[in-house]
Amino acid sequence: MTQKTIIHTDKAPAAIGAYSQAVRAGNTVYLSGQIPLVPETMEVVEGGFAEQTHQVFKNMQAVVEAAGGSMNDIVKINAYLTDLANFATFNQIMAEYFDAPYPARAAIGVASLPKGVAVEAEGVLIVND
Repeated sequence: MTQKTIIHTDKAPAAIGAYSQAVRAGNTVYLSGQIPLVPETMEVVEGGFAEQTHQVFKNMQAVVEAAGGSMNDIVKINAYLTDLANFATFNQIMAEYFDAPYPARAAIGVASLPKGVAVEAEGVLIVND
């Protein structure tokens, strides 16, 4: 039986439901979706889509680091956007948080996201002890 370890950091928004920020099973870490909440206030970051996307990746990075990894250890990202017209902006900002070769990714247009935000992202990373 694979042991699972719950990952938590105060540097990312607290879970606002029945889930953990991330769960490690073996060397694989499954990251819950991050929306653009500022961890200290639990409020949506001020600004538009670009500011929201930066906050999503900052939150993701905090959880990844708490799991003992780096953003470049992420092997798969799923991104959810309420307007696919923002895809180019998302792509450009994502490239600021990763080095090539980039992780596998899906970008999905959705009708709505929690708290009315415009973007959410989750992923999977591999960490080595």
